[in-house]
Amino acid sequence: FGFLGPNGAGKTTTVRILTGILPPDAGQVRVNGYDMVRAPIAAKQTMGVVPEMANVYIDLTAWGNLMLMGELYGVPRRERRQRAQELLTEFGLWDRRNDQAKAFSKGMRQRLLLAMALISAPHILFLDEPTSGLDVKSARMIREKLQRLHEQGVTIFLTTHNFFVPF
Repeated sequence: FGFLGPNGAGKTTTVRILTGILPPDAGQVRVNGYDMVRAPIAAKQTMGVVPEMANVYIDLTAWGNLMLMGELYGVPRRERRQRAQELLTEFGLWDRRNDQAKAFSKGMRQRLLLAMALISAPHILFLDEPTSGLDVKSARMIREKLQRLHEQGVTIFLTTHNFFVPF
């Protein structure tokens, strides 16, 4: 789903409500059949989130970030390690897996953030302006990954102020 609108239109606020960061002012919010007010943990276990501002843990390594997120989502250790290796390789970060994220460029952090959102194999992926301000190579890599996820049946909710949505 492409959620298109100009800056200040409420796209980020909507994503924050849908992902349980903000409570709704009125009405009901359901994600994958779960009420975000009554069953937020169950709902959050089915989603991955890439917020507008990259928020990787800069004092952790790339590997450490993925291990932490996998553990928080309850991904078993063996599966977590396998997925982390696959994701870091796919996003061109395997050689930097032992480097702290504070040494990463914005594009590298954004790719790591996407890998962190995918470590739990979510059913729905929320992305708030995921390619904003990125170099062409990083933006292309992210768009191509989103296309593959879409083809695999992952629901993608992408906010943008750009008219062109890549898939």
